[in-house]
Amino acid sequence: MEHELVGLAGSGRRWRPVAAGPFTVLAVALALLPIRPVWLWAALIGAVAAIPWLLGAAPEARRRRPRPYWRLSAAGLERLGPGGLIMVSYERSRIDGLAITTGDGMLTVFHRFGRTAVGGMTAMGLEPLAVFVTARRLGIPMHVLDGEANDLLDPALDEALRASGLEDDVPGGGPLPRDHVAEKRLLDQEAALLAAAHEPPAETAAQGGRTRDEQRLDTPEPLPSRRRIVLLGALTALLGSVMIIRIAVDGTGEFGARLAAGCWALAAAGGVLAARRRLLRAAQVRWTITAERLLVRARPGRRREIQNLPAGDVAAVVVGPGLRLDPLSGEPRRADLAALAFGHRLELVARLPAHGLDGFQLAHALDDHGYRVITPGAKAPRRPDYGLEGLPEIFAQVPGGRLVVADDGLGWADAAGDVVLKMPQDRIGGIELLTIAGHAWVRLYDSDGDEFFAAPLSALRISRTDLRDSARRAGLPVNDAEYDAYLSAAFHSAVSTLAADPAPAAAPVPAQSVGSPSQPDLAEGHDFTFPVSAPPSPATAPGALLDATRRSRIGTYGMSVLLCEAVALLGAVWLGPDLGGFNTTASWSVPLGFAIGLFGYWLYDRNRSQLRVSSAGLAVVTRRGKVEWDLVRDRIGGVGIDEAAERMPRLVVWGPSGRVLRQITFPPDLDELRRACERYGVPWGPPDADLPAPPPPEL
Repeated sequence: MEHELVGLAGSGRRWRPVAAGPFTVLAVALALLPIRPVWLWAALIGAVAAIPWLLGAAPEARRRRPRPYWRLSAAGLERLGPGGLIMVSYERSRIDGLAITTGDGMLTVFHRFGRTAVGGMTAMGLEPLAVFVTARRLGIPMHVLDGEANDLLDPALDEALRASGLEDDVPGGGPLPRDHVAEKRLLDQEAALLAAAHEPPAETAAQGGRTRDEQRLDTPEPLPSRRRIVLLGALTALLGSVMIIRIAVDGTGEFGARLAAGCWALAAAGGVLAARRRLLRAAQVRWTITAERLLVRARPGRRREIQNLPAGDVAAVVVGPGLRLDPLSGEPRRADLAALAFGHRLELVARLPAHGLDGFQLAHALDDHGYRVITPGAKAPRRPDYGLEGLPEIFAQVPGGRLVVADDGLGWADAAGDVVLKMPQDRIGGIELLTIAGHAWVRLYDSDGDEFFAAPLSALRISRTDLRDSARRAGLPVNDAEYDAYLSAAFHSAVSTLAADPAPAAAPVPAQSVGSPSQPDLAEGHDFTFPVSAPPSPATAPGALLDATRRSRIGTYGMSVLLCEAVALLGAVWLGPDLGGFNTTASWSVPLGFAIGLFGYWLYDRNRSQLRVSSAGLAVVTRRGKVEWDLVRDRIGGVGIDEAAERMPRLVVWGPSGRVLRQITFPPDLDELRRACERYGVPWGPPDADLPAPPPPEL
């Protein structure tokens, strides 16, 4: 059909063990039985543990069994099972409209006899935008409603709302309700799709500026790698098998031996199943983007499942939150990033997995190769905290007031220029000028070095240059690290042109004789030299040196000791019978493990890594002076916490394009790190984040 939307569903072709849990329990039960002879006992345990994998490898179990899926077409909304059997059907002639509730994401069908909640959009494998566009192409009215489907299905609630007059109490002139915002976003995306679909391909290519280069985007490699996961699973199964065979050789007359064999059988089966689950979750997503086609692979080793999408079939690509198949169950799940490719008739051409990729990189890579990219509506700009509540009340009471430097101190002057508030020089311990969120700020410190005032200069109505120059002329202590770094860079770039060679050597400059008695040895035609040093590197430039927090160091010490103690206790249990018993072995292994844990981490801690933040850039150096990595200032786009999906929050360094350049493995104090970044001009936060709003012009 011309307008048809098929929901996301698994193919059912993956090899998986059949009834692994019951057969594992049966293998453990067999291990506890006193079966004679012992070779039959061991063979039964191994055979029962291997039955789930043999059943999963059988041709009957591995044949194609597609899962049920939903379809929206001219025939209506249908749920199809294996073989194309229609399991649930809502005929098109009986549908008066469709609605999506924002509270629970349910799809509701309106018909002449009432309303029916079909199911959740995620469980049905349908995206709101795809349903919205397809339904409108089919002529089905589409609505986005705020609330949950249960509220729509309760007539008593509707009657109560109507009787109480709550429908008339909706305030006017305020922000749009949530359902209006969601529906407006879908309408905007549909309009963008219509514009992309009706543009000629030649114009699209000309506007997009297609490049002939091939670009690949891969998700980070899993840790541990897939080979290590397979190796760990195989070693676990091999170790369990060897131990069961050893127990069979030693004899299974005692119940303790059979119990140990059951535990080993359980550990081997559990290790193999855990390795399989981890292996399925460790799949990488790989994109190959060219001007002619898109090649996307989400499962390694499955070349038949590579999605090959010609560029001529794609009108636009919608990049944003979407759906993906769960690697374990095969059911649709929410994904923070997915790509929907729409054709020139607004049909959904393909669903392209993108979970784990950087949305910034993906959108710009597609745009660079000439693809029309549509993203959800931009978020509302965040209002940064300017700290204006700490300003003195007189600041707001003086209309048109501004900060001035007068009488060897700072003051607050009114519109006529009269100073109404003075701060003498003896109270000012330091004036710091810095940049926060793209705006110039000032911080004032008292004579003890404590900060007592901070505000943006735009709120104080004074420019950065005026405040710096006026304060320095008045003899006030002013620190503007960004301006000093700029002057230093300008000086080095100027004197580098005078050098004879690119190395940091002496630069000859011709000097003419002026007949001065103070320069008797300089004659006309002679040259003199002066040394030109290279600009400092991020590892050697003066700046702030940040260490790991004391709490994290103590916690790591404790974890190291606990790990060594656990190994000592397991060793005492394992080797105790051969070394004089558990108590005897533990009496010397536990203190030895404690000492090894303390000494081992001390060896690591004495040369731990530290972060140096300076105007030249960032660098991670050890306490012995070894530079692990460094980044110059122009390569840094931001520093901060990466709240990525499916991973723990981490402290990273972004590039200007949004790519993660480095990861800071040790946790420094975030307040000190942010203060150091602000002091030395290193941007804090991801690049191109939500644009902060400017400070208010009036207090």
